[in-house]
Amino acid sequence: MKDKIISILAGFETENTGKSFPMEYCLPVYHCVSDEDLPHIRHIIQYKNTKQFEEDLDYLSKHFQFINWSEFKDFVNGSFKPAKKIALLTFDDGFREFYDIVLPVLERKGIYACNFVNPAFIDNRELMFRCKASLIAEASQKAKTLNPEVYRMLSLENPSKEAFRQQVLNIRYHQREILDKLTEKLEIDCEMYLREHSPYLTTDQLKTLTQKGYGISSHSWDHPKYGELSLQEQMESTNRTFSYLKENGFIYESFAFPFTDFGVKKDFFDELFKNEEIFCSFGSAGAKLDSVERNFHRIPMEMGESGEQTIKKETAYFRLKKMINKNKIVRR
Repeated sequence: MKDKIISILAGFETENTGKSFPMEYCLPVYHCVSDEDLPHIRHIIQYKNTKQFEEDLDYLSKHFQFINWSEFKDFVNGSFKPAKKIALLTFDDGFREFYDIVLPVLERKGIYACNFVNPAFIDNRELMFRCKASLIAEASQKAKTLNPEVYRMLSLENPSKEAFRQQVLNIRYHQREILDKLTEKLEIDCEMYLREHSPYLTTDQLKTLTQKGYGISSHSWDHPKYGELSLQEQMESTNRTFSYLKENGFIYESFAFPFTDFGVKKDFFDELFKNEEIFCSFGSAGAKLDSVERNFHRIPMEMGESGEQTIKKETAYFRLKKMINKNKIVRR
């Protein structure tokens, strides 16, 4: 019902999105762009193809002024006065397609982007637990039958391939050893997959991107959901990543939450900003305000809709929430 109401309201949004957009900044976030079937992410991310991505960029360029990291900092500090509302393009997870597919598009269009990466996966040393879940889901779809043992491993009361798939995709960070057991049982060789497909960026590629003027920054060490971690675990993952960024000459002034910042309490931000080198953090709650002034929310662009539809729905939803004073996240 909520989605239907938002879709109806979005239909009334004007063509001039830049003027009607309720915030002074628009922060779109993507993970991957590809024209190919990618088994390690196809079950967890509705990534766009090249044509869809370029259409999004053209739409955003028409209504917003794309800026770079330095300009974004100046904008926040009040020393950069853009001609239009700004857009800072961001990517998460450091997938290889950012270098192979996204970079040529951005260079051709003259658009900056910052990629928030997990150092644990750079150089294809390890596969993120959600990507393992996607490979397992892919294997279960293709298999004629599944070994009854894998159903028992998940304690499924009503075993079926679809129930198995859904359960696998719901496995959390702290349960990730279950995925390793399942890949072994299903004879999925993640090490070989990493060698053959190289799903992640390499250190050399990250440094080339930096030399070309693009941003590389922090997305935690290995992509846990921060709302499920203790404060100590949150800071260990965060600080370890900042050390990596500093050592390699990347942007160590910002942090983008993996998954979401939902459930993250004020004490994390208090601890984070004790480090005076940290300029800001990024959530992904869409067009939304935050009681932590230096936590900026990004708009997920891979929801199965065009960029235009996404932005208009975010605008409509912001206005609807504003009527009941619910468009600001309050941390306690």
